[in-house]
Amino acid sequence: MKSVLADRLFHLKENGTTVRRECFAGLTTFVTMAYILAVNPAILGAAGMDRGAVFTASALAACAATLLMALLSNYPFALAPGMGLNAYFAYTVVIKQGYSWQMALAAVFLEGLLFIVLSVTSVREAIFNSIPRPLKLGVTWGIGLFILFIGLQNSKLIVADPSTMLSVYPFREAIASGEIRSVGLGAVLAFAGILLTAILTIRRVRGALLLGILAVWGAAILCQLTGLYVPNAELGMASVLPDFSAGLAVPSLAPTFMQMDFTGLFTLNFLTVVLSFLFVDVFDTLGGIIGMASQGHMLDENGRLPRIRGALLSDAVGTSVGAVLGTSTTTTFAESAAGIAAGGRTGLTSVVTALMFLLSLFLSPLFLAVPGFATAPALVIVGLSMLGSLRALDPADWRESLPAYLTMVAMPFCYSISEGIAVGTISYVAVHLFTGAESRKKVSPVLAVLALVFLLKYIFL
Repeated sequence: MKSVLADRLFHLKENGTTVRRECFAGLTTFVTMAYILAVNPAILGAAGMDRGAVFTASALAACAATLLMALLSNYPFALAPGMGLNAYFAYTVVIKQGYSWQMALAAVFLEGLLFIVLSVTSVREAIFNSIPRPLKLGVTWGIGLFILFIGLQNSKLIVADPSTMLSVYPFREAIASGEIRSVGLGAVLAFAGILLTAILTIRRVRGALLLGILAVWGAAILCQLTGLYVPNAELGMASVLPDFSAGLAVPSLAPTFMQMDFTGLFTLNFLTVVLSFLFVDVFDTLGGIIGMASQGHMLDENGRLPRIRGALLSDAVGTSVGAVLGTSTTTTFAESAAGIAAGGRTGLTSVVTALMFLLSLFLSPLFLAVPGFATAPALVIVGLSMLGSLRALDPADWRESLPAYLTMVAMPFCYSISEGIAVGTISYVAVHLFTGAESRKKVSPVLAVLALVFLLKYIFL
């Protein structure tokens, strides 16, 4: 009976999936992005916000927005307060520019309202449909590299280096300093998890990504219980054991709920902040949706995404709701690709993810105990899987391949999906405008305007 109802609501058979597969996918998506429940309170807490309230606001905003995505679009995309946007909120708008966090929340709320207007009036849909196939492929590859890079960062296999910017984790020095028992062991377990997840994926084991995460976490728990793994807060390596000492109480939302301050509404500087939030949110969302829809073969024969308006509206409403609750911009998460790779094809995946965010309010110690190095293997494998269509473009045709490749490399190097889209769009328009009359015909008016907007953004914002 339940299966029949689910099929009626989410068209499971039509999309070639099952209830079990969708549930696995929803769990996988949640586990790969649950880190936001730990990271977002820490980042916004630096701006003076109550961390417990931010945790509750983040979970509720993610639940509401992801549920909207399921009901309005029937796509397996999950939403939560976005990384990058939360850092801009805390470190740039509040700490650097001197706005109160209440005013920053007001800016996010207004950005969400503008976002809703753009979604309802089909402006964003027109933008999505104007992006040519090479750029859509480039976005998919770029998000793949971006997710891969995030996974390697979380695993600590790749670390910052003052000379070369990045390097492999220095195991020899870690053994000498004793750091091997915290960061080093996490890197080792993450690498083992990457191999295990790859093997399970090759053997087509259902739920390979989720099983890989649980296997690494389980091994980490055993290592901590036996003394092999030693938590070190200074190095960012927390305990992997769930801490239920505070019980199952949900942190109060009161310190951040409805705390928006609109006193600076009519100043030019405040408007710039609102537009900056809007700009990044719009193109992060478009990039994420393009990449994940392409990965899941959800685009039609013309490269367009059916029901895109519902997907965009879910993101827009989620942002304003999140601001009311007390968190930074809510956006579609690229980590949704993990659930898609696990077989998620419909909104039922999003429903499961949304329910897990709701459940996390009561079981926060359990979910927050999953370390970054445990979710890293899933991100690495998903990132690699998104590079599978690299042969789809002819490398010899520079007019098509160059913008796609620039889009791909800009995302991880700039640590931003929207920057990758900007670089790709500008390069696509420039190359086609100056390489003959036939090439110029491929530049639509919408795409030309987008390129101009991106250029103006780099000059004035």
